[in-house]
Amino acid sequence: MCGTCGCGEHHHHHDHMHEHSHGHEHHHHPDEGIVINLEQDILQRNNLLAERNRGYFEAKNLFCLNLMSSPGSGKTTLLEETIRRLKAKRSIYVIEGDQQTSNDADRIAALEIPVFQVNTGTGCHLEADMVNHAVKHLNPKEGAILFIENVGNLVCPAMFDLGESKKVVIVSTTEGDDKPLKYPHIFQEADICVINKIDLAPYLNTKVEVLRENALKVNHRLQIFEVSATKGDEMDAWCDWLQTESASVINTRRLMNKWRKNYICSHSLNLTNQNVMINRELINPQSIVVVGGSNNVHKPGGRIVRNLLDEI
Repeated sequence: MCGTCGCGEHHHHHDHMHEHSHGHEHHHHPDEGIVINLEQDILQRNNLLAERNRGYFEAKNLFCLNLMSSPGSGKTTLLEETIRRLKAKRSIYVIEGDQQTSNDADRIAALEIPVFQVNTGTGCHLEADMVNHAVKHLNPKEGAILFIENVGNLVCPAMFDLGESKKVVIVSTTEGDDKPLKYPHIFQEADICVINKIDLAPYLNTKVEVLRENALKVNHRLQIFEVSATKGDEMDAWCDWLQTESASVINTRRLMNKWRKNYICSHSLNLTNQNVMINRELINPQSIVVVGGSNNVHKPGGRIVRNLLDEI
């Protein structure tokens, strides 16, 4: 989005586009306040739409992943191999983000998976309203996994919440082992880091262990997977995590909904035994779900989640 990252005109959907001027210069100080205000307004609007998406995903028990990386890291290849391994076990849907063409969406469609292509023109990332538009067309089944393959870019996608369950940053060995240090923000925002093309590391001036260490220096909470999507190396660990984590998230939501219904019923009907059971679970919970939580520590929900994690 030009007002935020200066990437040029932005095409939100296939049927219309927004054009922006690039005539400003950085030394025009009176304009800086306007740009900052515009950025805040745009991000605030996006965050509101992202919360709407998140509510929809939670209502339908969707496990949604936002895949972010630079161009050429192997996002689509990783996604293809993941789909091959999981499509017999889980319902899968895909949103593809690219500036032009439907090449990646065609590759996913060839695997007989529902996919929706979003072309952003000269825009360098997906936004919450684009995802909302795509999801309405896909109409995914309850309990499905939804993959959002963001536009190839290591800067702007990290700024825009899409309502996803997890942010995944993918980095390949061909990019060098100092990538997390050069582009720290996207690694700070991510929950998962997939190091791809490990089969090529012996032929490169890249050390996988250094790449891993640098990623953890930026974000020590990152869960890291080292894979070769083309060779299939270590893909089982990644797919097993997807299965386990998605099931955990979905089951937790269902349990919370059940507790919420029981809590309402117990107060409405004054069922003492249910009150005792619910109070016991609230005082000594097996797990904690933060409704309205966020990966962004600058948001109230993000600060609550971070504080809880720090206490564990």
